[in-house]
Amino acid sequence: MTLEDGVRYSVDSGVATVTFDRPDRNNAMNLAMERRYGEVLRILEADTGVRAIVVTGAGNSFCPGADLDVLADDIPEGGIDFQVEYVLSAAFVGKPVIAAINGGCAGLGFVIACTADVRFAAAGAKFTTAFARRGLIAEYGIAQLLPDLVGRGRAMDLLLSGRTFVAEDALSYGLVQEVYPAEELLAATKAYASELATYSAPRSMAVMKRQILDEAAIPLAESGDRAAELMAESFLHPEAKEGVVSWLERRPPEFPPYPS
Repeated sequence: MTLEDGVRYSVDSGVATVTFDRPDRNNAMNLAMERRYGEVLRILEADTGVRAIVVTGAGNSFCPGADLDVLADDIPEGGIDFQVEYVLSAAFVGKPVIAAINGGCAGLGFVIACTADVRFAAAGAKFTTAFARRGLIAEYGIAQLLPDLVGRGRAMDLLLSGRTFVAEDALSYGLVQEVYPAEELLAATKAYASELATYSAPRSMAVMKRQILDEAAIPLAESGDRAAELMAESFLHPEAKEGVVSWLERRPPEFPPYPS
């Protein structure tokens, strides 16, 4: 277990768990914590023993956003050093990232949850974009992320109103994929991550994440052509043979790490 700048992580059987742990601020993020979060994801991406990543919060909060003390202070002449590459890291690392939203999820924390590939939430967990109610704008790419997840109309509702809603609403909006009792959330999320780590090829998951990012705004025909090229390339890698043979032999696959 490693804890630094409010972020700790551990690795067990191919699954890494990253936990926001800044109890004196209820897991609110300052700039050092943002940077450390991004650095940890890059460390885990480079670790060939890690095949899936779970992100959660300590205590009763996931992340309530940026530490408002930072915003309340006088802004330096050069402005705030917005660390976009760190905040958006989950969207770009080549491993699946699953958010276990155990409690309050607002502002910057809401953005981080939306960058995850899959989101599970504790029953009753509270969500809010918050930006409009703080005199701010849709930060860190959430203006693209949120409409992709819930549709334009619902995204406008949540951004313009900044209203609070709960996990059960988030499930109905399509923002989260599952809701669990709070005491079951982390175990259920880790079980899902373990299934990915055991049965899904690391290369396949990395390539599919890149496809989703790269192909969202291109014509369907072009997407199909790209997929055909990538599929042909897949047959040149050992994952394809192992996937078929393991299925025929009725055993868990033994996929190599990616990149190997």
